[in-house]
Amino acid sequence: MSKSRVLIAEELSPATVDALGPDFEIVHCDGANRDELLPAIADVDAILVRSATKVDAEAIAAAKRLKVIARAGVGLDNVDVKAATQAGVMVVNAPTSNIVSAAELAVGLLLASARNIVPANSALHRGEWKRSKYTGVEVADKTVGIVGLGRIGILVAQRLAAFGVNLIAYDPYVQPARAAQLGVRMVTLDELLAESDFITVHLPKTPETVGLIGDEALSKVKPTVHIINAARGGIIDEDALYKAMSEGRVAGAGLDVYSSEPCTDSPLFTLENVVATPHLGASTDEAQEKAGIAVAKSVRLALAGELVPDAVNVQGGQIDDEVKQLLPLAEQIGAIACGLAPAAVERVDIEVLGEVVEHDVRVLELSALKGVFQMLVHDPVSYVNAPVLAEQRGVEVALTTDATSGDHRSLVRVLLTLTDGAKVCVGGTVAGPRHQGKIVEVDGFDVDVPISDHLAFYRYHDKPGVVGIVGNLLGGAGINIGGMQVSRDASDHSLMVLSVDSAIPAELVDTISAQIGAHSGRFVSLTS
Repeated sequence: MSKSRVLIAEELSPATVDALGPDFEIVHCDGANRDELLPAIADVDAILVRSATKVDAEAIAAAKRLKVIARAGVGLDNVDVKAATQAGVMVVNAPTSNIVSAAELAVGLLLASARNIVPANSALHRGEWKRSKYTGVEVADKTVGIVGLGRIGILVAQRLAAFGVNLIAYDPYVQPARAAQLGVRMVTLDELLAESDFITVHLPKTPETVGLIGDEALSKVKPTVHIINAARGGIIDEDALYKAMSEGRVAGAGLDVYSSEPCTDSPLFTLENVVATPHLGASTDEAQEKAGIAVAKSVRLALAGELVPDAVNVQGGQIDDEVKQLLPLAEQIGAIACGLAPAAVERVDIEVLGEVVEHDVRVLELSALKGVFQMLVHDPVSYVNAPVLAEQRGVEVALTTDATSGDHRSLVRVLLTLTDGAKVCVGGTVAGPRHQGKIVEVDGFDVDVPISDHLAFYRYHDKPGVVGIVGNLLGGAGINIGGMQVSRDASDHSLMVLSVDSAIPAELVDTISAQIGAHSGRFVSLTS
């Protein structure tokens, strides 16, 4: 039997090849050179790349045997995931390879900002000895506010604890008891802004977090505060930060990421009290080696037909077809349930009902958890790290099965218990030859709504004219409604579920709620 061929298109560590092992035929090319890449990829089973090789639709079309694209890193900007999925090619990356490097860079930026290391270094290089000009501040006994207590935020907290700081954090999805175990006190964002001497951001970039630290937030901070962003560009409004620093309302900043990259001409770069690096969060030898080893292991699993923990688009593994068709549904239902949760999640119950329980459905628990935590954390979520994320946050998880599923052949239900005692329950099934996922229940309301990328949910006391108001407000904002359904319970309370073609801004969500007298209004995007 011939060996599978693996193309290494960029320089990777020797450890990557060692991790692949002797079972493959290894070939090499310069992936940045299209004249080399296209013929080289034509007859290989897997390709390993970093960031320079563009595995686009053209390259995927040229790859007649390709089963796996492995990106030795986190980002996938150079891989056309949609084209790969349509071609049945698995895409894998290394989602946790850089978390230590990113955390260490954040700490480095914080210390550099506190002690004016960069301008002092530049002055000395110019032959200037200016000790008094670059007097800094100690980190010890200061309050450090961590915005986003995910994997990297936790690593930053653990490292800064050694400096004798007071750690506070804002993260609406982390339980205070879990944070207390880490020596971190959970606070509101306003409290964090007002109390912190240093603020470090570790959030995902979503419609809700873009511009989170803007004019309003920066009006609430101490004038001695130092602000660090080694997470995602755009979470801090760079224009607002420049204005605040120019006016002396922020003492210093350390930035590794920017709203538009590459960035070489930001006004912030003209300020001596800004430490700036060109997105170096993952740029360490160790992170690159970890990434290479991780994707090599994924390639081995994928070519062996096994479940791949870090698959981005399609899942491998020996899973029954009846279960496979429910994998995307379980993930979507988990994400929707989490998007509807107004408080931190304490427990996740996954119920799988119907004929499908004749098979091993444990992977559906992982898929649902993956959906839940994709809405909560900064880091990429996989089948492997979703249970770890739950354990880290003290979230209980349970899977139950029942061969009885009422009106549906198979049903997946995700029930979230929140820290305030409230519950959120969303159930879904698949229908038709393409196994289209649809929502069939939300907190006791019966619905029948195909799952789309953008969904809105409003609960209100039933009264005439509500549909017209919602339609007019969305239409006035240029947002097209793809579908709408209203469900009513015995007490005349109604649930409206809408699928829309684009995101609904938070302020418009609130405006609609106010206009129709809604008890609650939530927008959930499955594309963030």
